[in-house]
Amino acid sequence: MFQQVSSGSDEDLRYAGIDERKRKRMISNRESARRSRLKKQQHLDELIGQVVKLRAENAELEKRIEAASGLLGGVEAENDVLRAQVKELTERLTSLNSVLEVVEEVSGLRMDIPEIPEIPENLLEPWRLPCPAQLIVASSSNLFQY
Repeated sequence: MFQQVSSGSDEDLRYAGIDERKRKRMISNRESARRSRLKKQQHLDELIGQVVKLRAENAELEKRIEAASGLLGGVEAENDVLRAQVKELTERLTSLNSVLEVVEEVSGLRMDIPEIPEIPENLLEPWRLPCPAQLIVASSSNLFQY
């Protein structure tokens, strides 16, 4: 069997081609890694921007909720006063009607005694709603958009 023996210069050319391919692959890999890092940094910057925007939006919503809660407290206090006044005036009217009935019986004169208007129960009992509670339905299609 006869083997061809190659000279040293032939082997150098063959290894030079391999070294060149390795070098090009290494350069390509480095460039790909650089692009990947840039893309990752851009995505991170976008996410940080979204966090800042959402925090500002959250703070604004908290302010609006706090303002609405303050208004609600004022309205509830005013309603309590009005309920007390309704109760007091109803009792006074009942008392005056009783006096009129006595005067009518004693004098024999017919008097026009107004009827006391019926007060809805839910007016004096705020825990009872005047109408049934309705569910608030939100669309889930735009719930998680940002």
